Amino acid sequence: MTTDTATPTTAPLVPSFDTPASEGRKLAIICSKGNLDMAYPGLILANAALGEGVETHLFFTFWGFDMINTKTAGDLKFTMLGNTATHLPQGLGGMPGMTHLATSQLKKSIAELDVPEVPEFLDQIVASGGHLWACRMSADMQHLTEADLREDVEGIISASDFIELTEGAQLLFI
Repeated sequence: MTTDTATPTTAPLVPSFDTPASEGRKLAIICSKGNLDMAYPGLILANAALGEGVETHLFFTFWGFDMINTKTAGDLKFTMLGNTATHLPQGLGGMPGMTHLATSQLKKSIAELDVPEVPEFLDQIVASGGHLWACRMSADMQHLTEADLREDVEGIISASDFIELTEGAQLLFI
């Protein structure tokens, strides 16, 4: 019996995006949730990708549309109800005032980390070269037009158009 003593080679956990081989990388993030705690993962990942020089596109669909709707973007909420990750009794989430309390506490925790609120975070992403797209079907379902959206949303497009636009991109669904 022979034993292979060769050391296995492993890829680094965090790839280096500043090499010539990383040119042309794209990231497509589908933002489908409009509650405060689900808005941040997509924005944080988009910001990180842009910082590494990755072309980044965000597609807002279903409740994620609240993030780019000028009437709702500044008032996203966090609810404990049905969210077992809060590690609190579920009955508390349904009590009057708990959504307000939970939202205030989450906003305070985020602000302590110097992370901007959602509208300002989107401003930062666009200023860094990120692209914002709205879902045609979601706009139609909610009877919204481009006039209802942030000015920096590049257009209301179909899911098929987004797939074509982001051909070859890594895709994240949040």
